[in-house]
Amino acid sequence: VQLQASGGGLVQVGGSLRLSCAVSGSVFSINSMGWYRQAPGKQRELVAVVNSGGDTYYVDSVKGRFTISRDNTKNSVYLQMNTLKPEDTAVYYCNADSLQLGSASWRVYWGQGTQVTVSS
Repeated sequence: VQLQASGGGLVQVGGSLRLSCAVSGSVFSINSMGWYRQAPGKQRELVAVVNSGGDTYYVDSVKGRFTISRDNTKNSVYLQMNTLKPEDTAVYYCNADSLQLGSASWRVYWGQGTQVTVSS
């Protein structure tokens, strides 16, 4: 199972970006999918998560600005980020709680990370 994240870049304060993450490989089922971020010198933190039923959770700092969504037909998760702030600058990672074909155990897989830089 592999996750490929894309969509990061450099944007000015108040701008928008849309991150995408596609899950590929021998996936039987995907439960929750999420986005995390890690700023320089800080621990990785949860940004948003969406479960298989479509329920979502957001960290307080992004509520009202970010929207997480998923397309189960494409095994993909997205993060629409609006009204970006300098403190949103970080490497963003996607993850998926997945059951691989032939496996009896669920496992969390991670993407490689995509850089988001918000300039003032």
